[in-house]
Parts: sequence; structure tokens; C-alpha cells
Amino acid sequence: KAQLQAPALQGADAAVRAADANIQLSGLRPNPTLSVEAENVMGSGRYRGFGGGEKTASLSMPLELGGKRHARMGVAQAERTAAGIGARAAQADLTLQVTEAFVNLAASERHAQIAKTSHELAERAFHAARERVRAGKASPIEEQRADVLRINMEVRLGKAERAVELAQSNVVRLTGVAKPFKIASPWFEYVERGELPAASGEGLAIVAAEAEVTAAAARIVAAKSDRIPDVTLTAGMRRYGETSDKAAVLGLSIPLPLFNPGTAAVSRSRAEYDRAVAGRRAAGLEFEQSMQQANTEVADAAAAARAANGPALAAAEEAARIARLGYREGKFPQLELIEAERSLAETRQASVDALTELHTARARLARLQGFNSPIYKD
Repeated sequence: KAQLQAPALQGADAAVRAADANIQLSGLRPNPTLSVEAENVMGSGRYRGFGGGEKTASLSMPLELGGKRHARMGVAQAERTAAGIGARAAQADLTLQVTEAFVNLAASERHAQIAKTSHELAERAFHAARERVRAGKASPIEEQRADVLRINMEVRLGKAERAVELAQSNVVRLTGVAKPFKIASPWFEYVERGELPAASGEGLAIVAAEAEVTAAAARIVAAKSDRIPDVTLTAGMRRYGETSDKAAVLGLSIPLPLFNPGTAAVSRSRAEYDRAVAGRRAAGLEFEQSMQQANTEVADAAAAARAANGPALAAAEEAARIARLGYREGKFPQLELIEAERSLAETRQASVDALTELHTARARLARLQGFNSPIYKD
């Protein structure tokens, strides 16, 4: 759905179509010129009007020399390759945007569920504290403390629900899907990496830089061929005055490169080629650094996700369960229950945050590798 409406993809597709048209245009030969001339007319005496003048009809045909047409087609082909790479990059960017939007939506839904559970527990704790106070088993301070916790959980729940609404709006903006909708996100709980589509090899940034080098080299060839002047051949027929006498008119013209021999254009194209080569080296260094950083981020996020979703979460859940039972039976003070619930909520939130970081890091790594299809599929 996102690919059908994304302006970036539409623009990239238009650039590809323009490059295709440019290839066709570059292969066309120059148009001939048809000219009609009348001499010795609009004068006096026998040259009054057009009857006594000389009339010439001729056809001029430019002849491109120096391989200009072939060089021009080479530039157009190189630009078409660059446009195709740009389209692939736009698809990969959109895939990353949609993946991040779904990751954020899945995470916000889980945060909202955690906030809802915490709010419900705070409500029950408040009612339990109030009953204990009425029965004379606890100080009124416990009821006030539980009420503060309930109010804080209510504020947190409202914030989490608004975050879900914002995340849904981001998905709607990218995909155009109508509300209300639900997403299937069992992949969010997966820490270990599943099967991924094959990478496209080098990063798209490097491929794009190489395409620019190829195009710059083609422009050097085109600039050199432009230095060779073109020849224009002219052939026609001339009729003399009121007689039926006729004669052929032949012509040959060639521009003289006195003021613009084309050396400046060649120098400019060579400088652009040097710039493209330097950009290719810079892209390679940046890609290598980005890949190392992205792989490190994925490894760190995976380790954090395993830790947050393993023994730490199980221990926090067990501690909260024991604290609830002990508080109801009067064995534990209220502060221990509040601390256990707070620790559990924070651990659950840390678990969701760790999974969010992991999936986002994987999506960014996939973008660097040139993926343009989803990294997770249900």
C-alpha cells in the first residue's frame, strides 16, 4: 500500500521514465532544414513583384562527426542506470520508514497494555488500602499513597494511549489504510534473527557512487567528441527569373572553433569525473564505517533484548506476585508492594524498549545492505 502512494517512489519512477526518454532522444539524428529563398524581388522594372526574381529551394542536412551520437547515448545510458539505482534506494528508504512505523506501533501497543495493567493493579491496590484503612488495619497514609500511585498510573495510561494513536496515524500516512485497523506483530517478540531475503551485495550508496563515476566518464567522452565540428550539407534547385532555366545549388558549411574550441568543457568534465571518483572512495569508507556501527548496534540490541526478556523479567514478575499475596495477607508493608509493582512495570517497559531498539537496528542494517522488501513476514 505504501509503494502505491509514496511520493518518493512516484518521483523516482518519473525520473526513470525521463531517463528512458532521454536514451531515445539521444539516439535521434539532427533534423534536416528546408529553406526557400527569393532573390531580386520587390524591386523596380522587371524586378517588380516576384515574377522576375530568382527562387531557390534547398535542403540542409547536418552530419554529426566524431562519434557524438554514440557518446551522447553513452551518457544517457549511464544516467538511466543512476536513475534505476535511485529508484531502488527510494524503495529501500520506504521499506525502512514503514518498518520503523510498524515497530513503533507494535511497541506503543505493548506499552499501552503495560500501562493498562499497571493502572488496573493500582486501582485494586487503592481499593484494598481503603478497605484496610476502614477496618483499622492500616494508616490513612497508605490510602493516600495508593491514591497517588493510581493517579500516576492513570496519567501514564493516557500518555500511552495517545502514543498508540500517533503511531497508528504514522502508519495511515505511509500506507493510506483506513482506521480502525489492527496489525499482526508476533515478530516483535522474536529476539533471534529469522530468515531474511538475500542482500543486494554492496550498499546502494556505493552502487550509486559507481554509477556517477560511469556517467562522469561518459561525459568526458561526449565533451571530447563535441570538439570535432559538424558538417552541414546543402543541396537545392534554383530557378532564374521568368525563364525556365534551372540550376543546382550545393553547399558545405563547417563552424570554425576560434573562440570556443571545447577545451573548457573537457576540463570541466574531467574535474567532475575526479569529484565522482573521490565521492566513490568517500562512499566506500562511509559504508564500511556504517556497516560496522550497524552490526554493533544490532549485536548490542540483541544482547539487551535477551537480558530484558529473560531472567530479569521473570524475577520481576515473581517478586510482584509474592508482594501482592503478602500485602493482601498483611505480611508485607505497602511500600514493598509499590516498589515491586514499579519494578515490574519498569522491567516490562525496558523489555519493550530493548525489542524496539533491536528491530529498528535490524531495519537500518537491512537498509544499508540494500534491502527493499520487508525483513519480517507473518
